[in-house]
Amino acid sequence: YGKNTIKFLRLHKEGKKHFVKEVEVCTHLRLTSAQEYLDGNNSLVIPTDTIKNIVLVLAKKNGIQTLEQFAIDICKHFMTTFCQVVYVKTFIQEVPWQRLHENGAPHIHSFLCVPDGIRFCEVEQCRNGPLVVFAGIKDLKLMKTTQSGFEGFYKNEHTTLPERKDRILCGELFCKWSYGECTDFDFDCIWNKIRECILEAFSGPPDCGEYSPSYQKTVNSIQMFILSKVSQVQIIETVLNNTFYDVLDMKNLGMTNDKEVLIPVENPHGFCSCTLGRK
Repeated sequence: YGKNTIKFLRLHKEGKKHFVKEVEVCTHLRLTSAQEYLDGNNSLVIPTDTIKNIVLVLAKKNGIQTLEQFAIDICKHFMTTFCQVVYVKTFIQEVPWQRLHENGAPHIHSFLCVPDGIRFCEVEQCRNGPLVVFAGIKDLKLMKTTQSGFEGFYKNEHTTLPERKDRILCGELFCKWSYGECTDFDFDCIWNKIRECILEAFSGPPDCGEYSPSYQKTVNSIQMFILSKVSQVQIIETVLNNTFYDVLDMKNLGMTNDKEVLIPVENPHGFCSCTLGRK
């Protein structure tokens, strides 16, 4: 049991310069006994309102240096404070506020919400067990307008999809990776590096791109590139929810349409998923 969607903004000031972290926290607990379920005995139950207040107090006392460190602080607090807690998991996601810049100069107290991928983390621990740290990015929308195709796939009497040598590749990416039991990393630096790896592997070199024969190959290429560049990552899970576009037939309007006007296919949505780890 636990408390979901604990939302708050943590404001930190250094002189005139302000820093913000707006987050949503979910904290789940497992207790030594199930007596509250079986017998209606609530003597070991930490109220979910108390869980919420603890999270807010820790944010006030410790601040939020990184999402991962804040999640570690929450897990450690419940493990060291309550002997009836045998398992704790904390999930945190961040609202993507970025500092405004005016004529290249960073503003001291103004921010812009930029939906270019949502950062999240998850930390879990069993009593007498290690802290395990996960991090990730979700709702990252990516598109390339060429250097993608889909050919040579299995066909039978139900196949209507034509082969394509040149198509738009577009999708929404979810990526979650494990750091294992280590907790002394520069989490901000690693997260930014992995995000850069995702963009580079998806798009390829800026002057020519990188051909993708399928969504599946693109997902695997992203994972392989991250594992080759970021040694701290142990396992990486990636899901790419696909968005397809059809070329609009404009013959009835007396026009030819050479892939200049396309319509997104609303349903059904395709996806591909892969989990890859080090040997």
